[in-house]
Amino acid sequence: MYANSVGAYETVSKMTMPGREIEAVVLTKAARKLKACQEHWNTAERGKMLDDALKFNQRIWRIFQSELLNEGNPLSKKLRLDIIRLSTFIDRRIFETMAEPTAEKLNIIIDINNNLAAGLRGSPE
Repeated sequence: MYANSVGAYETVSKMTMPGREIEAVVLTKAARKLKACQEHWNTAERGKMLDDALKFNQRIWRIFQSELLNEGNPLSKKLRLDIIRLSTFIDRRIFETMAEPTAEKLNIIIDINNNLAAGLRGSPE
């Protein structure tokens, strides 16, 4: 019962949140998933947690890439290009981590996600 109530609340919250806040929430969730992997690095769950977290990050950054490549995007071309370059770096780091996993490789992705989320919220981290 409680889980259904929480799920319903999350659905309504997402429907009423502005776009930038949704992006910030998703980036924060992605950072938390990666941080949880670091905290459970030496456990049996690490492999599945890491796979899930990296795939989640890939999905959200691909969505950002798609939106940034859309000519109708309201951001300036320079800002879009800068974020696309950042997303390319994130992609590369995700693939590096998949190939040779280390907890330290997650730090930069976590930091970028958290800093971008803070910027979208208009608040310092």
